[in-house]
Amino acid sequence: MKKLVLAAALTAAASTAYAGSMDDPVIEEPVIVEETASSSAGGIIIPLLVLAAIVAVAAD
Repeated sequence: MKKLVLAAALTAAASTAYAGSMDDPVIEEPVIVEETASSSAGGIIIPLLVLAAIVAVAAD
């Protein structure tokens, strides 16, 4: 009798186990990190203009 109860319990436990459903899998979107690349030449424009003005004044 114990074996019959054990077999029934294992059968019931095995029949309720399933891997999932037929729904489409949920895929998370990849995380994209945008980095703002700073130009190293961006801060040199004003000093070059000042230098060009000094050279223009000195040339006179």
